[in-house]
Parts: sequence; C-alpha cells; structure tokens
Amino acid sequence: MDFSKTPIEGLLVLIPKVFTDNRGYFYESYNRRTLVEAGITAEFVQDNESFSAQNTLRGLHFQKPPFAQAKLVRVLEGTVWDVAVDLRAWSPTFGKWFGAELSAENKKQFFIPRGFAHGFSVLTPTARFAYKCDNFYNKASEGAVRFDDPELAVDWKIDLSQAVLSEKDLKNPFFSAYKEVPCF
Repeated sequence: MDFSKTPIEGLLVLIPKVFTDNRGYFYESYNRRTLVEAGITAEFVQDNESFSAQNTLRGLHFQKPPFAQAKLVRVLEGTVWDVAVDLRAWSPTFGKWFGAELSAENKKQFFIPRGFAHGFSVLTPTARFAYKCDNFYNKASEGAVRFDDPELAVDWKIDLSQAVLSEKDLKNPFFSAYKEVPCF
C-alpha cells in the first residue's frame, strides 16, 4: 500500500496494490501493521456503510470530544468526492479543506484523523460508502458544519442546486461558530 500525503497534516490518501488477472482482482484493504508503519495508530472499533443516489451530499459531520472519531473511508460501489475540513483550532490549516475522489474503480481510501469534519457527494448514479471509526458513535456528541459555508468554499463537484440533502444538514451551523468556540 502506498500513502499519499495531503497539504493538511494528518490527512492521508491510501493507494492499495491491486493484483488483477483473468479471474478479477485482489487487494488488501486493511492491514493494521502497514497502517502503524505509516503512522496511523487508530484502533478501529466500528464499521459503517451507507448507500446513496447521485447528487446526495452528506456532511459535514464530526463527533466532539471525548467521542471524536478518526475514520478510514472507502467506496465499494460508484464514485464520491470525499472532503475533510480541519477543525483543529491549533492547526495552521484550521478551516482548510481537502478533497479526494474515491471510487470502486480506483480503490483509494482516505484517512481522516480526529479533529476533522467529514462529508461526501455522490458523482455516479449510486454509491456504496464504507468506513471504519476508532471511537463509538455518541448522539449527544454530534457536530456539523454547513456544507455550503461561503468561508470554507468547498467545491463538492456537483451542482448544489441539485444536491440531495437531509433536513438536518440544511440546518448545520456555519464554520464561524467553531472559530468563536473551538471544539478541538
């Protein structure tokens, strides 16, 4: 597995070595030892999966301490544009975002450490999205940032007038709330 650093410290794109032949393909999607050697020490305790239609936009979500979560995300079917926003007030990239195209075809994964808001938009007719978390979900610790915050200016790679959103995501607070009262 290869690891590609991003402009934001801690965010990594994982690129697996895929072995193909006339039967199909094989690759190792998770190997704790390999991740630890790359500096990823998160111990994953929960796996989640979602299925979404084209133009669905989920995010930007996070869990507040002490239930903050690191995530290792990948796509099992289709293609998504996956985004992480740095919410670590001490970080020189606080309020910056990075996006990566993840697909069943490219088999890339995205490691998102604790202290980031996360979301994705679906670029294909459907997408099945899977991720590992290093802490258990806690409803009382839910946090979110508005997907269309002009200060963040996230490029979701879809027409936002066509975005399919939850009622909850339409009501998320803007990033400025976390500048006033940081949560990480």
